[in-house]
This record gives sequence, C-alpha cells and structure tokens, in this order.
Amino acid sequence: MKIVIIDYGAGNIQSIKFAIKRLGYEAILSDRVEEIRNADKVIFPGVGEASSAMRKLKDSGLDKLIPKLKQSVLGICLGMQLMCNSSEEGNTDGLGIFDLDVVRFPNTVKVPQIGWNQIEGLKSDLFGEVEDKSHIYLVHSYYAPKGEDTIATSKYALPYSAALQKGNFYGTQFHPEKSGVVGAKILQNFLEKV
Repeated sequence: MKIVIIDYGAGNIQSIKFAIKRLGYEAILSDRVEEIRNADKVIFPGVGEASSAMRKLKDSGLDKLIPKLKQSVLGICLGMQLMCNSSEEGNTDGLGIFDLDVVRFPNTVKVPQIGWNQIEGLKSDLFGEVEDKSHIYLVHSYYAPKGEDTIATSKYALPYSAALQKGNFYGTQFHPEKSGVVGAKILQNFLEKV
C-alpha cells in the first residue's frame, strides 16, 4: 500500500510517520502532485496557522489537487480545518470539502484546548472497534461546528465536530498519532477499512 503524507511545511509529520510504522506500514512525505494522486491513502496533516498554511497549499498547487482526490484522504487537526469552507484564523478560505466554517472558541474558555477529551456519537467505519466516549488528544483554538458531515463530537464550552466525513474525505480535529491505543485503532481503520 502506498501511503503519502502531504508535505506543505506543516508540523507533526514525524509522529504520524512513526504511528503508521508501528502499524506495520511505511509512509512517504511528498509535495509532488503525481505522487499524491497515485497514492492508495493520503494523509493531510497540520499544525500551525490556517492562512499561512493555505498560502503554502496555493503556492504549490495542492489547493486544486486535494479536493479532486479519489482515494481515502485523512485530514488531521489543521488539515481537517483547511478542508472546510473557511477559517476565522487569519480570515482565510479553505478547500470547501466540508460545508462548515471554522471559528474560534468563545472567550469564556482558555485557548488553546490542550489535552485529553472524549469523543462520542461515533459514526463511520473510521471508528470500528472504538468505544463511544473514548479519550483522544487535542491541541486547538478553533473548531468546526456540528454539521451534516459530523461523524464524532467532543465538547469544550460547547459541542463541536471532533471528526468529519464526506465521501472519501475524512477529518479528525484530534491527533490520532498522539491518542494512544484509540488513535492507533483509528489510523489502522483508515488504512485498512475505509
């Protein structure tokens, strides 16, 4: 299986590569359109700021490629947020895959939300053998509200989308590569079941 992690200068790449390796697979890091297009599975990671990340995608033409991919694509954290219509972070447009606008948590709570939280209302084969209310690891100040593509929710001041799916596109606000046994199972499901 050819697994490609999209390289556009966003962080958390090595931890994803190691997590995939622990599952018995190898992933390559690439920004080459043909290599990404020909992958069996694509992972769209992200740690950083939305508008600068979107600029990097546009500079490399990846903003046009990603929404047209036909294989299973997993956006992680900022990667998932960039798959939405827009983000308040840097007031930037997104890729428009998920029909949601990413917004900042209210001032009534400390941001970023850092640490472990529960996911619930799990739908999709992405969560096969994962129990409702399992704990996952998050680091974020912005969130995607609940919508028709929501396949898991979490709560921090208010309920929000912890995971999204539309067709072959999946997104997790949390970091499966840092979420222990639960995260490993979700990654394995992405590689083997969806």
